[in-house]
Order: sequence, then structure tokens, then C-alpha cells
Amino acid sequence: MTPNLADLSHALLDAARKAGADAADALAVAGTAVSIEIRKGALETAERSENVEIGLRVLIGRRQACVSASDTSEATIRALAERAVAMAREAPEDATVGLADPGQLAQGWDAAALDLADPAGEPGAAALEAQARAVEAAALEAKGITQVEAAASYSQRALHLAATNGFSGGYGRTSTSLSAVAFTGQGTEMQRDYAGEGRIYASDMPSAEEIGRLAAERTLARVGSVKPRTGTYPVVYDERVAASLVGHLLSAINGTSIARGSSWARDLLGKQVLPKGLSLVEDPHRVRIGSSRPFDGEGLATRRREIVADGVLTGWVLDLATGRKLGMPSTANASRGTSAPPSPSTTNIDLTQGVIGRADLLKQMGTGLLVTSMIGSTINPTTGDYSRGASGFWVENGELAYPVHECTIAGNLRDMLLRIIPANDARPHLSTRVPSILVDGMTLAGA
Repeated sequence: MTPNLADLSHALLDAARKAGADAADALAVAGTAVSIEIRKGALETAERSENVEIGLRVLIGRRQACVSASDTSEATIRALAERAVAMAREAPEDATVGLADPGQLAQGWDAAALDLADPAGEPGAAALEAQARAVEAAALEAKGITQVEAAASYSQRALHLAATNGFSGGYGRTSTSLSAVAFTGQGTEMQRDYAGEGRIYASDMPSAEEIGRLAAERTLARVGSVKPRTGTYPVVYDERVAASLVGHLLSAINGTSIARGSSWARDLLGKQVLPKGLSLVEDPHRVRIGSSRPFDGEGLATRRREIVADGVLTGWVLDLATGRKLGMPSTANASRGTSAPPSPSTTNIDLTQGVIGRADLLKQMGTGLLVTSMIGSTINPTTGDYSRGASGFWVENGELAYPVHECTIAGNLRDMLLRIIPANDARPHLSTRVPSILVDGMTLAGA
């Protein structure tokens, strides 16, 4: 029987007080996961796991320590608290550590309104295997596909966070996913591509057949790939990979990097970082979306905000500690696990969509590269210099001409982001909704 997570978190706080902590917060997490993998028509993997983890952060003045365990017995909780207090007494002082003031804490949230848990419950392993085999069968129906690796999974996770400042709250979430990797050809002529989908509700998933067919279609389109030309060309990032550009910006404005002075965006607050007319919005309250949450990892109320408004950067991504380092309030972006203190991270992100589809964006580009897959990454976090391996399709006169691979695209993120032109094809169910993006003047290294 799974222990009550609220009881566990409060037991950790009680133990921390008895051990001599000035303040503490505790996180209890329980989860189950089932996964099935099919390879070459055979059941490759069938796994099911259940776990409960507890984590405790204690503070002695301005010193802190974190400990965690997977044993929830009273003896372990007591030993954990004593160990954490002993560690904190030996830790260096840090003027920025500390819990939220009671007046900062979230009040009256409605986790149920976010609809993050599928009431249908856990599917059986046999049902997941049938879904994975349906994905595989659909991909193999395509002439030329020689092998398929298919997977189906389900997970459920619940957490409860409590702190000595009076905060206590929890919620749960579920996830269902299906995916396929399809192969064609042999040896150096082998090509592969994938398709995959995930949802909170299993009933919101596309069909297994649709996922399998898409994986096969993408793979067969890659047959005959060659290296593209070397030179300076425009590049369209397909919607599948376009979110990576926004991800680089979010990493650069993360409070940890800003407080260290190690980010290429450290002097861009209040300045233009995207073209006028484009905004970057964080909304942690989207219904049935995996990254939604009613409060952050320090008990602060989450809220919708424009991180970039009309192209201008309005703020950093902060938790309490990085906010204190920068003399700013937290933006309620704290995230944490059981074994480490909070750190800043974003939830659901939306980039303003354009008014044309990807096909029209390619026509606007004329001649250049459509990137559908990326490998490797060389990003200089201080200067923003950017270089990534890529594959996709060469475009001539706005039309796909032939598949390409083994090329490198390079530029500088600070300049690239100021030139982006978005399409309108972002998938609505994703946590990070970013459409296909055109960037001109990229350096391509190919043949």
C-alpha cells in the first residue's frame, strides 16, 4: 500500500525540527510506470516499476543540506533528518538560501481544474503490447520498411510538498505515449526516422496506425540522402525541431546562468531579443498539458506571464535563491526533485505563431535547407555561438528537392533569434508550442 504522501512530508518536517533544523521543506513522490518495447516482431522489453521517494532540505541559519531516500520507515526518516542537520552545520553559508515568506505562498489553488490525471487508470501490459504491435504493423505495411522498433508506455506520478513556513500541497499527473522508429536499407544506405506522441489522457492519443504510418513515411523520404551545399543559406527549422531555438533562449535567461554572469543574454533585459510582434508566453495553467502545475517547487503560485513581449525581454526565469542574488522577486519558476534544492525552470511555453503554413514558409525561403532532425550541439553559453549537426531536405524554388544529411548549421543565437519568421503549424497539445521557423543567413557546411 502506498503511504500517504502528505503524512510522509509532514513526518519529515517533524523529524527535521526534532533534529535541530531552523527551517525545512520536504517532498514525497510516488509513481508507477509500465513500458513495452517491440523489436523485429518480438517482445524486447516489458517492465513495470513502482517507487516512493522522499527528500528533505533543512536550513540552519543560512546553511542548507538536502538528503533523500526510497525507504519511508520511521527509523529512516529520523536518520535522514539527523544526517541532513549534521550536513547543514558543515555547509558553507549562503545569504540567498531560505524558504518563502508565508505571505508569498500560493493560496486557494485548484489542481483538479488542470485535469492532469487520466481517471481511466493504468492500462494492462497486454493492452500496451497490443498498441505497440499495432504501431509496428502499420509501419511495416509501407513498402521498403525492413525493421521497426515500437514502444508503448504509461506512467502515473503524485507528489506532496510541505514546508515549515506553512505550505502544504500536492497533485498528480499521468502520461501515455506511443512511438516508432522505422528503418529502411542496409549498411551505409540505411535510413531511419521516427514518430511519437504522448498525452495525459489515453483517449486523446492519435491512433497507433497513424503513428506507425508516419514513422514509415518519414523514413522512406530519407532514402538517397546526400550532403548539401556548403555556403550561406536560409534555413527552415521544421516544427519538430524548432522548439530547440526557443530552448536555447530559455537556457540563456535562466536565473542560474544570469546570476553567474555566464550567459550570452546577461545584458539583454529590457532589450529586443525577438522580432517585433513576437512574444514568448509562459502559461503553467493549460488544461491537460504535462508541464502545467498549480504551484512551483517552493510553494509559490504559478501564473501566466510574457517572458518576451513584442520582441522585448521582460524578465529572467527565477526561483527564490537566484532572485535574491539578482535583487529581484521569484517568478515562481522553482523546480525540484527529492535529492537537490530548487532551481529555476519553465513550464508551458508559447511562441507567437505566424500567419502562413510551412509550405508557404518554404516558398518564402526559395532555396535553402529544411531541417527535420538535429544531432550533437556546440553552443557557447557565454557568446551564443551556435553549431549543430543536421539533416533534412534541400529546397529549390520553394519545393522539396532531395533529402540531405551529414551537414552542420552555424550562426550566433543572439543574431539568429532577431531574424526568425514563424509559420503557424505548432501542434496544440505540446507543452512547448513553437511553429516551424525560418532563419536567413545561416552558415552550412556540407559537401
